[in-house]
Amino acid sequence: MSDKTGKGWSEIKSNDSWAIFKIMAEFVTGYEKMSSIGPSISVFGSARTKENQEFYQKAVKISRLLGERGYGVITGGGPGIMEAGNKGAQEGGGQSVGLNIHLPFEQHNNPYIDEESNLSFDYFFVRKVVFVKYSQGFVVLPGGFGTLDELFEALTLIQTHKIKKKPVVFIGTEYWGGLIEWIQNTMLKEGNISPEDLSLFKVLDDEEEAVKYIDDFFKTHSLTPNF
Repeated sequence: MSDKTGKGWSEIKSNDSWAIFKIMAEFVTGYEKMSSIGPSISVFGSARTKENQEFYQKAVKISRLLGERGYGVITGGGPGIMEAGNKGAQEGGGQSVGLNIHLPFEQHNNPYIDEESNLSFDYFFVRKVVFVKYSQGFVVLPGGFGTLDELFEALTLIQTHKIKKKPVVFIGTEYWGGLIEWIQNTMLKEGNISPEDLSLFKVLDDEEEAVKYIDDFFKTHSLTPNF
């Protein structure tokens, strides 16, 4: 039997098996490079946000404040909010890490990533594991499907105790308001989450308040890596 390209199933299975080695190589490279970074916060958000837009500037300020307080900043390494996060980290004297992904559009390395902390991935799931393992907190600015994917990955792992509780901050009450309302009025009402799950994240607008929330969290929690 063959697929529509004419490849036999045995050939497809063989290719799948060899892909495992490429996946392993991405994990090994990611773990080796990231093991040397200090406590860091991931900054998520849209690749499409422009430099003159409000949330780009908010991402720069938050990341600069984090850098000044001794945190590194981890982003997806691309343009938009990711670029803003790396830019702010360098301005604040913090480590600036980029976990780039090979895509046919939108994604390219931004110029504000520390040379030794610039990684590239082919697999989204490997990249997300590296994000979560080496992040001690998550700042989530307005974004699209990719941002939501990263956000709910982190929340799910915290909710299920696969990782220790970490601060998760949404920036932009107006942008996230509809989602938060749906979580409260639909997910919670239907019993698909517990009331205490609403305490897994904080929704804020002010940059300094967001960084204070993260700082205050680590007055009573450790900065150890995840899993």
